[in-house]
Amino acid sequence: MNIKSIAKMAGVSVATVSKIINNYSDIGEETKQRVLKIMEETGYKPSSSAKTLATKKSNLIGVVFAGALNSDLNHPFFVSVINAFKKQIGLLGYDLLFFSNETFFDSKEDYWARCRHFQVDGCIIIAGDEVEASVHQLDQSDIPCIGIDIPLTGNNSAYIMSDNAKISAKVVEHLYMNGYRETGFLGIERHSEVVSLREQAFKESLRTFGLPVNPDWFIYSKDFDEESGYQAMKKLIATGRLPKAMFAVTDLLAFGAMRAMKEHRLKIPEDMALIGCDDIDACQYTDPALTTVKQDKEKIGKLAAIMLYDMINKQIEPSAILIEPEMVVRQSCGVR
Repeated sequence: MNIKSIAKMAGVSVATVSKIINNYSDIGEETKQRVLKIMEETGYKPSSSAKTLATKKSNLIGVVFAGALNSDLNHPFFVSVINAFKKQIGLLGYDLLFFSNETFFDSKEDYWARCRHFQVDGCIIIAGDEVEASVHQLDQSDIPCIGIDIPLTGNNSAYIMSDNAKISAKVVEHLYMNGYRETGFLGIERHSEVVSLREQAFKESLRTFGLPVNPDWFIYSKDFDEESGYQAMKKLIATGRLPKAMFAVTDLLAFGAMRAMKEHRLKIPEDMALIGCDDIDACQYTDPALTTVKQDKEKIGKLAAIMLYDMINKQIEPSAILIEPEMVVRQSCGVR
């Protein structure tokens, strides 16, 4: 016996039998009892996947990389966060199901449809730029979602990110206290929620300390990778009008900027100091070692797992959590 056999004997569709197993409320009581009676008389027992549908408990967590930025899972920050999340959510009894942002089968179903198809218990959504509309639909659905570096607003959603205003404030304070008065900013051309927060806070912090906000020293790369940081810094160097320090919104951009500075024989930090953000492992191995702002990747991933678990089990109300950043001082912008 299988679900098709039960449907044929009851004179209903396979979808109707699935809905009865899944306890949907839109099936008439008479039809429901007829199908259940046939299942009992034939000894039909739903498969493990059907039982999952019936209990609505799969012990699966969907992983969604929103937008184009992180679709290849190649950014060191997000890799570390996911690893910490995976470890903690595994201890809580869940497995991960990674969704691509390519076409889903031939029907081009969106993330919400995929989540329903696989009956995931919740989702973690990793930030990206140019976020697909289906991500927002998933956020507004009844599926518990936790966002990383992406503000979610749904009734069943929460998000975690570093306190981006404090990241920039710590950078400016460090620069000011160590005698740097002419400072620049390396961001990205296209819109990014996180980068926008850091840039706005950077400008506000400069004004707080009475430092100049020079538009010529605010430069923007095409992407978040090292090569983009390299090209952006080359353009700034070509102008011949350089600040005494630069803040790059990611460590990868800072690595590229450092390469361009070295090619033009600029000494770091003597000619220009450099600060990154994220504190990925490679920072301590650059020459000079990169000063940066640490985002607590382990804490973000672990906390996301615990919060999502509690949301799935309706133990907490969704909320937004900001994680305290930490200044990590190395040779590229040390204490003078």
